[in-house]
Amino acid sequence: MDDLANDQRKRVTVIGAGIIGVCVARYLQMDGFSVDIVDPEPPGSMCSYGNAGGICPGSCVPIAGPGMLRKVPGWLLDEDGPLHIRIAFLPHMIPWLVSFLRAGREDAVRRISRQMSALHAQTYRFYEPLLRDASCPDLLERNGQLFVYDEENGPAADAFGLGLRRDAGVRIELLDQHALRDLEPALSSRFKSAVYLPEQGQCRNPGRLVTSIAESVVRAGGTIMRRRVNAIEMDNGRARALLTDAGRLAVDQVVIAAGAWSRALVRNLGLDVPLETERGYHAMLLGTQTPLRTQTIWSKRKFVASQMEQGLRFAGTVEFAGLEAPPDMRRADTLLRLGRRMFARAPEGEVSRWMGFRPSLPDSLPVIGRAPGCANAFLAFGHGHMGLIGGSTTGRLVADLIGGRTPVIDPAPYRLERFRSYRRKAA
Repeated sequence: MDDLANDQRKRVTVIGAGIIGVCVARYLQMDGFSVDIVDPEPPGSMCSYGNAGGICPGSCVPIAGPGMLRKVPGWLLDEDGPLHIRIAFLPHMIPWLVSFLRAGREDAVRRISRQMSALHAQTYRFYEPLLRDASCPDLLERNGQLFVYDEENGPAADAFGLGLRRDAGVRIELLDQHALRDLEPALSSRFKSAVYLPEQGQCRNPGRLVTSIAESVVRAGGTIMRRRVNAIEMDNGRARALLTDAGRLAVDQVVIAAGAWSRALVRNLGLDVPLETERGYHAMLLGTQTPLRTQTIWSKRKFVASQMEQGLRFAGTVEFAGLEAPPDMRRADTLLRLGRRMFARAPEGEVSRWMGFRPSLPDSLPVIGRAPGCANAFLAFGHGHMGLIGGSTTGRLVADLIGGRTPVIDPAPYRLERFRSYRRKAA
C-alpha cells in the first residue's frame, strides 16, 4: 500500500504548456516523477511564442516604480504610447491598479527588486541542462542588451532603475553617441546615448525553445494532452481530478501553470489571486535580417527590437482589456511604424502581427509554491513580462518543492499568501 501511495505521489499533472509548464515538467522528470501536461493549445503557441525573447539575469527593475503615477496620463493620452486601457475594462482594473501603485513605493520596489534578482540571476544556469537535453543550446545567446535614448543625457532619467541593477551586481556601460554607433551602426542617428548591459542575452526563437523542451518531455516518457481544463474537482482539501472538455482526468498531484488562465483554476481551490492580463503585441518583418547584434529597447517608447530566426521583431506595449476582447492590431501597426524609425535605413519585409496574454500580478513577482490549504496542488504563474527569464529557475524550484528537496532559492517571497485577499470569500 505504501508503494502504491508513493507511486501516486510520483505522478504530476501540469496544467499549461508554455515556458513555465514545460520547464516544471522536465525538471520533475529529471527528479524521477512521471508527468502529464494538459493544455488546449500546442506547446509554445501562446504568450511564450510571441515575446521579445529577452533572457536577462539582470532583470530586477519592477514595472511599478517611484514617479510612475505622473507618467501614466501622458502614456494614456499618447496614441503611440506604451499603455492602453479599454474604457469598458477600467472599472474592473481599479483594485489591481491600486495594488500596482502601492507596489511602486520606493521601499517596496527595493525589496521586490531583490526578489526579482533572486529568481532571474541563475536563468542561464538552469536553462543549460534543459537545452542540452532538448538539443537546442544554440537558441540562447549572451549578446547583451541595449537601452537607447533620444537625448544625450538620456540614462539620467532611468537613474533609479540603474541603481537597482548596480545593487544587484549587474554590469552596466554608459555609451555616448559615438560608442553607440560603434556597437550598433545600423541604428538611427536619432539616438544620442545608451545603456549597454553586456552580460544579458536573448532567445532567437522562443516558440522553438518551448516546443524543443516539450519534445524532450515526451521523449522521457511524458504525455501532452490537448484538453481544456474547465474546473478542478476537490475533495477534503485535495485536488482529485481535472474536469476537461474531453472528460474527467484523475490526478495525484497538480501544478497550475496556465498563465493568464490560472485565476479561474485557483478559484476552484477556494483561493483567489489578483492576476490580470497584460495584452502584448508584436509586429514581425518575416525573413528580414539586419545587422542588429543586440536586443535593443527604445527607452522612450518602451518596446524592443529583436533579431529573431524568423525575422526582425518589434515587441511590447501594454493593453488592459481582459481575455475575451478581440485584439486591436493598430497596436502592432504602431510598433511597426516606430520600429522602422529605429534604423538608419528602414527595414522592409512581409509583415505578421500577433497579440498574446501576459499573466501579470501587481508587484511584478509570480506566484510559486504550494496552494494554501490544498496538499497536492502547486502554483506557478504570473511572471508577466519575464516568463522566459524566470522559466528555468521556476521549473527547478517547483520540482524542489514537490520533491521535498532543499529549494534552490528561498520560495517565501513568491507564495500566494503575500496577498491578503488570497482566500476566496464564500458566495
